[in-house]
Amino acid sequence: MPMSAALKSSSSAFFGHLPSTVSIGTKVTRNANMAKLQAGYLFPEIARRRAAHISKYPDSQVISLGIGDTTEPIPEVITNAMSMRAHSLSIVESYSGYGTEQGDKKLRAAIASTYYKDLGIEEADIFVSDGAKCDISRLQLLFGSKVKMAVQDPSYPAYVDSSVIMGQTGSFQKDIEKYGNIEYMRCIPENGFFPDLSTVSQADIIFFCSPNNPTGSTATRDQLTHLVQFAKDNGSIIVFDSAYSMYISDDSPRSIFEIPGAKEVAIETSSFSKFAGFTGVRLGWTVIPKELLFSDGFPVAKDFNRIVSTCFNGASNIAQAGGLACLSPDGLQAMSDTIKFYKENTKIIVDTFSSLGFSVFGGKNAPYVWVHFPGQSSWDVFAEILEKAHVVTTPGSGFGPGGEGFVRVSAFGHRANILEAAKRIKQLYK
Repeated sequence: MPMSAALKSSSSAFFGHLPSTVSIGTKVTRNANMAKLQAGYLFPEIARRRAAHISKYPDSQVISLGIGDTTEPIPEVITNAMSMRAHSLSIVESYSGYGTEQGDKKLRAAIASTYYKDLGIEEADIFVSDGAKCDISRLQLLFGSKVKMAVQDPSYPAYVDSSVIMGQTGSFQKDIEKYGNIEYMRCIPENGFFPDLSTVSQADIIFFCSPNNPTGSTATRDQLTHLVQFAKDNGSIIVFDSAYSMYISDDSPRSIFEIPGAKEVAIETSSFSKFAGFTGVRLGWTVIPKELLFSDGFPVAKDFNRIVSTCFNGASNIAQAGGLACLSPDGLQAMSDTIKFYKENTKIIVDTFSSLGFSVFGGKNAPYVWVHFPGQSSWDVFAEILEKAHVVTTPGSGFGPGGEGFVRVSAFGHRANILEAAKRIKQLYK
């Protein structure tokens, strides 16, 4: 069928019968930055391949250890609070509509006292949101198109993709698997997954995640002190992603604001997603200290407040009631118990690959295990494990060129599935 006929046929199927005079196209040009993006976003692409595999092997009982989606139920102390808040909306006396864009005052105060006690972070410095991923894009909107970004390599794909969409980058350079005008800070086993900052050129905004997604590595206090000094020396702003901070079990910093001087050069974003199972509930926060200023002396928080007030009507009041319950004594204990469960899963995965002779990283302070397959394509390893073991992982190259030869294995899963996946992987590589 000619392309024009096929287009007409598919359009008719979607929109119903279209008169012959209707034009399919418009005069609006496509955003050139969108055209720079490579293929699909990593996790939808994995979902597509998973669906294709299930279609091919409908009885395969695929186990997903790919996308970092939580699997265990939200503790009742938290869902009870959300249920009560939802019910209160059906009562005239307790109904409420729009809340403040910055978040519920009690929740902001609880976040400040729970996670930033004695660090000089106040309620007014905290912006509650519908998740850290959403805030990453709002921060990009705040920074605009003229800044230069630096990211860990490998790193969470949203940092780079949002930078591309904002027009901060050049074109994708296929030969080196990088976008122009982004500083890729190599994080590999040889440097302990912390970049050699002496080789990093000047960048305006530095995205840094610790514990890191995908490598599972955690920066030490000395390393973060070095990073803060680097930002000061270069006049940069650090965007510190602490979405996995509650998984830290040693003395590594859980917040960038534990480092002296960080309030002058850093923003921190975090989330309830991986602490309380809020991946579908959607609730997070961003901290912008009043001490953080643009080059002209204007407070960064004031501009972010304008972004939030313009683009956002505030997080769901039901979700925020759940967030407040998370930070109660019972809620904190319940979240701790859930995190302990996932870390037990992590140990099973680490032990599985280690017993097979693989070099395994991460897993100690994060729900991710980073497994090295030297000399092999990450996507080939992903395909092999899916095809032969019916287990979904994540190809390391999807997180940047520094991830080639690795796969990320998520510890989010029911215990029976983790054990079964471990059994299948042992059979595959024995």
